[in-house]
Amino acid sequence: MPVPKWSLSGEYMESCNCDYLCPCIYTNPQEAATHDQCIAVMVFRIDEGSFGATKLDGLKFALVIRSGKVMADGNWIFAGVVDESADEAQRTALAAIVGGDAGGTPAVIRQNLVSDFRGVEFKPIECHMDAFKRSASIADVLAFEIEGVLSRNRSGEPLYIDNTGHPANRRLALARSKETHFHGFGLDLDMVGKGNNGHFAPFAWTA
Repeated sequence: MPVPKWSLSGEYMESCNCDYLCPCIYTNPQEAATHDQCIAVMVFRIDEGSFGATKLDGLKFALVIRSGKVMADGNWIFAGVVDESADEAQRTALAAIVGGDAGGTPAVIRQNLVSDFRGVEFKPIECHMDAFKRSASIADVLAFEIEGVLSRNRSGEPLYIDNTGHPANRRLALARSKETHFHGFGLDLDMVGKGNNGHFAPFAWTA
């Protein structure tokens, strides 16, 4: 059965266990991560979205990645979480997108970099945005809080890195994490007060 055309746009936020600034971002990602493994959690809020005739506005989802020392080497663990508030049709649509079965960015990730796909779960997802602060939580899975690194030129804007190969957006705001916790899909991470890496940006995907 053909996969319907789909599109998603909204806001994304991320925290990973690398020191600020994550070397994966500015090395395409060819250089070694800060630690032996990179664990990244990305939460997406859909402001406008559709999968064929199924509307996805207002829903959320998350991607979980664990790579080895060099992200470009592949062999990733990959998993997803879909907003529990989605109805049956929306769950089916988002699970197909998030799991990489419906084409688009998640499919590119899974086909080229993933060796261990650990599935998609349905959980309540919360995310909050307040000026340059972002936070997200998923019951029994993750919680993180990041804050943009403001430029000293008094522009009222965070620092950005541009023309990246990041799946969410080519232009990312730079942020640091106040705390990052992840316990799910066989992975565990707790970092508090480490100032580890974070990003946020608008996102727009189609397939």
